[in-house]
Amino acid sequence: MAQAAPAVGGIDKADTLLLIVGAALVLFMTLPGLALFYGGLVRAKNFLSVLMHCFALAALASILWFLLVYSLVFRGDNPFIGDLSAIGLNGLSAVRRGLTMPENVFALYQMTFAIITPALIVGAFPERVRFGWLMLFSGLWLVLVYAPVAHWLWDGGWLAQRGARDFAGGIVVHTTAGMAALALAILIGPRKGFPHAMIPPHSPAMTMIGAGMLWVGWFGFNGGSALVADQSAGAAIIATHLAACSAALTWAAAEHLKIGKPTSIGVVTGAVAGLATITPAAGYVSPTGAVIIGILGSLVCFAAVLTVKHRWKVDDSLDVFAVHGVGGMLGSILVAIFASNALGGTGMATGLSITTQLLVQAAAVLIVAIWSVVMTLIAARAAALLLPTRVNAEQEHDGLDLSLHGERAYEFD
Repeated sequence: MAQAAPAVGGIDKADTLLLIVGAALVLFMTLPGLALFYGGLVRAKNFLSVLMHCFALAALASILWFLLVYSLVFRGDNPFIGDLSAIGLNGLSAVRRGLTMPENVFALYQMTFAIITPALIVGAFPERVRFGWLMLFSGLWLVLVYAPVAHWLWDGGWLAQRGARDFAGGIVVHTTAGMAALALAILIGPRKGFPHAMIPPHSPAMTMIGAGMLWVGWFGFNGGSALVADQSAGAAIIATHLAACSAALTWAAAEHLKIGKPTSIGVVTGAVAGLATITPAAGYVSPTGAVIIGILGSLVCFAAVLTVKHRWKVDDSLDVFAVHGVGGMLGSILVAIFASNALGGTGMATGLSITTQLLVQAAAVLIVAIWSVVMTLIAARAAALLLPTRVNAEQEHDGLDLSLHGERAYEFD
């Protein structure tokens, strides 16, 4: 998030409305945006299971946010983790400290980020995990990974104190989710038939619709992270849109050179790669910088998709690590270059040179990446002690919709 402004002691209605609308847009990214984006990419027999994952995780993350995660992220002066003074969202201030909106509105907006982050991870292992294990793992993950990392960067924690910058979640959201996705894809193993059999998406049209919703919702994701309804929010939204546009066109061009034709899945994946890459930098860079970041993000993520699936043979099924993880990490490092005043940006963190900012950003990315992998594996193993992780071969063959939920997305006569 943007650095908090000095407290002014009152509520600004425009700032408050920005976060209310932003909360609706970010929730819209998960429900139904991400659900449809991911759902279209799996086989028809698993479509409902992906929608179930996204809807159920939205509910779970919201309850955990209400119970204790908000307090762990945004309360207390400890540089490593918050305290428990706001359990159950009790004791919220009339005005959020250092800002100009009620604290309950701030908590609502931040809750939607906690919803979408574990939902992103679902794309690494669809069509093969049990619903109960996923829910237990995700609850543990929110407490062990998301809460401390968000506190480190967005509530004046130890990484923020060292000058690390993350405007809207390149580290807090995309790096944590991307690294968790890679670790889990390796731990759980591939779908039956991967990498030898073709596992085509059942509805590219559904994926394009979901991607369009993500794009629209991202205006709230990045624009709202300015935390004030002024030119900084406008600049973040413009940067977001331009990065998505340049990334989508770049991916289409790369596909044309690689396979001879641009695809619908490719162009929307490129747009999402650009959106993920600009997220940590949206409020700090110029429009020109945003276009360049979108191009670089698209090219690097395109190469990462090919590397993960074809060289590493890892079934990160919906490219969570290669697009969100790699994009978020790249954008977090590029902040140090494109935020410079010389390139039209808003400048470095106070007292830091471009070189020092670059080292700070790289160190923050590395630390969070390692933390996410270690804590993800701990949470996954802990959940597996109580509930089995993976469905059996027959259930995987029949599809999760029918075998786990007793339903089908489509009925054909």
